[in-house]
Amino acid sequence: MLFAAARVAVYVDGCWWHACPEHFKPARTNAQYWGPKIEGNRARDLAVDSALAAAGWLSVRVWEHEDPSTAADRVAQALRERREH
Repeated sequence: MLFAAARVAVYVDGCWWHACPEHFKPARTNAQYWGPKIEGNRARDLAVDSALAAAGWLSVRVWEHEDPSTAADRVAQALRERREH
């Protein structure tokens, strides 16, 4: 989701697809495919966050396991902070 006026981009990342530090478990089958695939996802996430930051945007990443209310509070806080500056 984008909040263009505040230049905030919000992503909801899947625990497995983006290698959540709490829940990720490497694939047991076809690991030679999935290992690089997951690492590629993580590298792309970092590249996107860097490119957005260079353009003046803030990336907020939420894990799929996060409590929705807590995640919404983090997004709201980011929006408030961006609007204050």
